[in-house]
Amino acid sequence: MSNCYRRVYLPRLLAVAIFLAMAVFAVIMVAGCRSGVKGSEAPELEGATGWVNAKPFTLASLRGKVVLIDFWTYTCVNCIRTFPYLREWHEKYADRGLVIVGVHSPEFEFEKKTSNVVKAAETYGLRYRIVQDNDFKVWNAYDNNYWPAKYLIDKDGVIRYTHFGEGDYAETEAKIRELLTEAGFQVGGVEAGTDAGPKQALGASRDPETRQTRELYGGYLRGNSLGGLYVANREYYDAQDKAVAYTDPGNHRNHLIYLQGPWINGPESLDHGRATQNYEDYLAIRFSGASANAVIDFSEGTKPFRVVVTLDGGALPRSHFGADIRVDEDGKTFFLVDEPRMYRVVESQEFDSHELALSSNSADFALFAFTFGSYEQGP
Repeated sequence: MSNCYRRVYLPRLLAVAIFLAMAVFAVIMVAGCRSGVKGSEAPELEGATGWVNAKPFTLASLRGKVVLIDFWTYTCVNCIRTFPYLREWHEKYADRGLVIVGVHSPEFEFEKKTSNVVKAAETYGLRYRIVQDNDFKVWNAYDNNYWPAKYLIDKDGVIRYTHFGEGDYAETEAKIRELLTEAGFQVGGVEAGTDAGPKQALGASRDPETRQTRELYGGYLRGNSLGGLYVANREYYDAQDKAVAYTDPGNHRNHLIYLQGPWINGPESLDHGRATQNYEDYLAIRFSGASANAVIDFSEGTKPFRVVVTLDGGALPRSHFGADIRVDEDGKTFFLVDEPRMYRVVESQEFDSHELALSSNSADFALFAFTFGSYEQGP
């Protein structure tokens, strides 16, 4: 057996080893040729569709400086949570060689409007350069897959650091300082940040029924995909672009939207199918988390409208007021939709599960997405 092993099996093992080595080499070669990876030259901003806080420019014109590319979209809650750090880095290092370039690659059609991006930049105090990437050409040039995503480029135009998603703010700033020093800029007089980011709320669960609710989309472009199935009412999947009268089946479960009344299943949103008087139609979810937000469009020429909010069957308690919640003379809790953006609906310092319902009398009410958080503060 030992001779047979040497004569027959050893060549096979060598062949397998050679094949694996060639495969690894091929992966390394492909990665080296890919754009948007560490060690590769940063792709230019070709295909940009608009410019905010700046006139058109190229990355080549910024050689000698350190550039931070930040892919974002203004209704993305994960992006919104990173804004305080981006603002701080811009304030601390803009005159010391750092150029932040926010590449706005929109998730929804209404986010393509320049005026909406300008308003969002003003609202969130984003004073650095912003490039509109409505056709995702810059996104694709970087082989990017995430909101938010950060690509740190050195003085020679080479990507030296990447980070996807939230967090690692101290690490990212340390890398910024390292590349600025390498480029000949002085950062010694600027105190480095040590903030690791907001703290997660206690009590998060791994149980599907009680863990943080996933992002929920209203439209069928995402809702009919294998990763979607966001709406519990089965009729949703048989009708597109027309009003359907839904009945809430009850027994709400986490990670699903429940519909009552007529709603139009559009490509990107669930649109209220009629005007009402008594808030009889609603969208309902059972969610788990510390916060809940709603992404809602508001078109030009539309009158502002109320969205009434109930939590566990009653008015939202003050301990759970999101930043956009108001109270009317009858004690109803609501938020006023007067611009296309993400509305902060529920904010608590505790992780828990609740029944949440949104209702509006306006036929202009259109829900694009629900997003959730598990932080002690913020959206």
